[in-house]
Amino acid sequence: MTERLQKQAVTPALDHLQAVGAASARAWHAVPIEDVQLTLGTSTDGLDGNEAERRLTVHGPNILPAAKPRNAFRRFLSQFDNLLIYVLLAAVAITLALEHGIDAAVILAVVVLNAVIGFVQEGRAEQALDAIRGMLAPRASVVRAGRRVTLAAEELVPGDLVLLDPGDRVPADLRLVRSRSLRIEEAALTGESVPVEKSPAPVMAEAPLGDRTSIAFSGTLVAAGQGAGVVVATGGDTEIGRVSALVGTVETLTTPLLRQMDGFARRLTVTILGLSAIIFAFAVFVRGYAAEDAFLIVVGVAVAAIPEGLPAVMTIALAIGVRRMAARNAIVRRLPAVETLGSVSIICTDKTGTLTRNEMSVRVVRTADNEVRVTGAGYGPEGRLEVDGEAVDVAADPALERLLRAARDCNSAELVETERGPDVLGDPTEGAMLVLARKGGLGAKRASSLAELPFDSDRKRMSVIPSAPPGEAPTAWVKGSLDVLLPRCVAVRRRDGVVPLDDATREAIGARAEAHAAQAHRLLALAEKPDPGDAPEDELVFLGFVAMLDPPRPEVADAVAECRAAGVRVVMITGDHRATAVAIAEDLGFFGEEDEALRGDEVEAMSDAELDAHVG
Repeated sequence: MTERLQKQAVTPALDHLQAVGAASARAWHAVPIEDVQLTLGTSTDGLDGNEAERRLTVHGPNILPAAKPRNAFRRFLSQFDNLLIYVLLAAVAITLALEHGIDAAVILAVVVLNAVIGFVQEGRAEQALDAIRGMLAPRASVVRAGRRVTLAAEELVPGDLVLLDPGDRVPADLRLVRSRSLRIEEAALTGESVPVEKSPAPVMAEAPLGDRTSIAFSGTLVAAGQGAGVVVATGGDTEIGRVSALVGTVETLTTPLLRQMDGFARRLTVTILGLSAIIFAFAVFVRGYAAEDAFLIVVGVAVAAIPEGLPAVMTIALAIGVRRMAARNAIVRRLPAVETLGSVSIICTDKTGTLTRNEMSVRVVRTADNEVRVTGAGYGPEGRLEVDGEAVDVAADPALERLLRAARDCNSAELVETERGPDVLGDPTEGAMLVLARKGGLGAKRASSLAELPFDSDRKRMSVIPSAPPGEAPTAWVKGSLDVLLPRCVAVRRRDGVVPLDDATREAIGARAEAHAAQAHRLLALAEKPDPGDAPEDELVFLGFVAMLDPPRPEVADAVAECRAAGVRVVMITGDHRATAVAIAEDLGFFGEEDEALRGDEVEAMSDAELDAHVG
């Protein structure tokens, strides 16, 4: 009786959850928050423990489903699945029957060596491809029954309310219910190098992945701010789960080399059998040999005709190619696949992290008096500030010195050293500002602050009031988008002091900013407020702006030039905006007057014939 009552109580909940699972593919980014909570049966207090356990039994743990492992023995046997190998194995059997043990051992060693090399290489590639599972967060901060608790991420279920803080890796796909200056780095999923501002506001159902600002995707990283979201997909139903599934279902194709070798083996086998038959007939019917003696002659000729050294030579050549590719961080899953590089006519490449460094760098600093170029790329200390190729003395330019001080102190990021080199903890844009200050000789250590107004997606600015030396009034540093900050400025700092900001100067600043925006630079303006009082963001003194870009890798331009010289076209596919993509392509030398940049929605609207006409 008790069991029947428990079953009656659980069944409606399970039915509801199965309906939720069926709706897991819906456009959650376009659904109002209230409807999300109603559909998933949750609230601001989250789920209670019992309900979470029941949902876990329906949806399973929040882990990426492992691809069905290939049995090691079967993977080893698959290395022998080649007609030429069959011929060599037949030769081994025949030479053993003729008691030619040494010849049989040599041929067998060649075949086994070929299989071992292929087996080891495929095993390494399988392990590397499985690394995508490591992108999921190990722990998550969740609200359960109104209390904040920390759980293993695999225990999350649809309907859980997850809290996000700076530095957190998003543990599942979340429909945001609230956010405070939340910015999430999605480069691993969308290719966008700049953290994306997130908001609970619904977006259009047809919005592409990179524009779904109301969703925090599993495996992405919280760069700044805080937020909370309802879990709408876990495990394999997440966007990163779909990527993992696509990787695991890639079909194995026969490479040109394998097709050629297969054709060669077939022709060789037919030729050897035909010649053997002719020799056997000639020996028996023309020369009068006994059938047994003629057969031994035919076997000897057949074994001698088989090129047992060919698989070894081919395997060694391919292994050398795989090793060279591995030295350049390229994974080759099957040994013969490396040969297909010789047949490439078009290379489709991502931008962020492939053509570029995925590290924001300040390229230009504009004050009212100067345009200062910044050399070096990434978060390392290499580089300097210069004008017309000459190093700038920052101490001799008060406007530039104060701009660098604002860039350093109006900041919430931190530069850290990792095994891979210098990196930024926090927003890459703010990390670039710290690097700028360090290149200018001010160091990257921020001054302690008395007060701070953090960046907000509505205000589009941030302000900090650092501690001032005894006897001096503090100064507020303010940074933000140029269109927001410039109207709040009443003066501008020049090399010889502060002067009123007139209309001509405003227009000149705007024109300079438009020129940099046309080059796909990301602009950030800086200002100050001496003795800020109760209004640190009003009646500001404009210091200037910086222009940033995710710089191309230095070796890419030469690689692209070599590809084009070899007749190989290079096509960039990226989630970035068109202007950014075109600017990078022009820098790398593979975007000319005859080339064009197409948006994703434009490509989707084309027929196959129209697409061929554009890319052919």
